[in-house]
Amino acid sequence: MLGNGEAVVLRREVEGKLSAMSWIRTVRESDARGELAELYAQMAEPVSGSPEPRVDNILKIHSLHPEGLEAHWKLYTAVMRGTPTLRKVDREMIALVVSQLNECHY
Repeated sequence: MLGNGEAVVLRREVEGKLSAMSWIRTVRESDARGELAELYAQMAEPVSGSPEPRVDNILKIHSLHPEGLEAHWKLYTAVMRGTPTLRKVDREMIALVVSQLNECHY
């Protein structure tokens, strides 16, 4: 939503077709305060080429609702860290393959 209440829909090309993509307002790391800042501090990871750790956009979509963000983070960490015998790179590869099978373009 824009400040005047208008929704923003972006278009991008996916496999040769134009696809609608929603835009969700998020809170940047530098603007986070209180509970949100505390959650971001737990979630921020180093990013190549960035001087500061960053929070993944898939998590930031919940930034206007810290309780939802915390629930998403708990689910993510349970899935991505819950099996110590499986390396992170292998978990990421599984997530990539599942996303492709589900035709998820994120």
